Amino acid sequence: MEPQEPVPLSRKHPKRPAAGRPRWLFAYGSLMWRPGFTPAERAGARLAGWHRALCVRSEYYRGTKRRPGAILGLLAGGSCRGFALRLPERGYDRLRAYLWQREIEHDGVYLETVRWVTLDDGRRVRALVYIADRHHPQFAGKLPPARAATLVRQGRGATGSNLNYLAQTVAGLAELGLRSAALDAVARRVGL
Repeated sequence: MEPQEPVPLSRKHPKRPAAGRPRWLFAYGSLMWRPGFTPAERAGARLAGWHRALCVRSEYYRGTKRRPGAILGLLAGGSCRGFALRLPERGYDRLRAYLWQREIEHDGVYLETVRWVTLDDGRRVRALVYIADRHHPQFAGKLPPARAATLVRQGRGATGSNLNYLAQTVAGLAELGLRSAALDAVARRVGL
């Protein structure tokens, strides 16, 4: 079955958190190596129907409006390997508020959804997933390696350099025994 893109909420209304109390979070970018909390469990995982891509111009975390960086989002098609992080019971509401602030409030470039992910041990769990909002002004679509490299080289924002973001993401994938041809192509262009 073809994955359905989440429908972005009207710009006249604030985005809303995903319904329910999902116990897991799917990490495919900086959440793999800097989640900002200690997960109750961490496991390799696969999200079917979506793939990671440098498709968002970062104007806060890894760049500015004048010199944006390039960060990852999920686009429809394929599958994505990452980590599933089980959210701890204690402090759950504070953690959800933290994730909302981190992933939604600053740039607003993601939509919070809940999707099934398959853990490496075969379990299927429902997890929070942050998907690129294709209707957001910072959505760039799948960037060609040369353009992505330009943004990565110039980007520096509230959480540091875009070069560090790319290096840490490539290292997080290596921890899973994975490589991304697209990210490796950009890494080579920027000298990583």
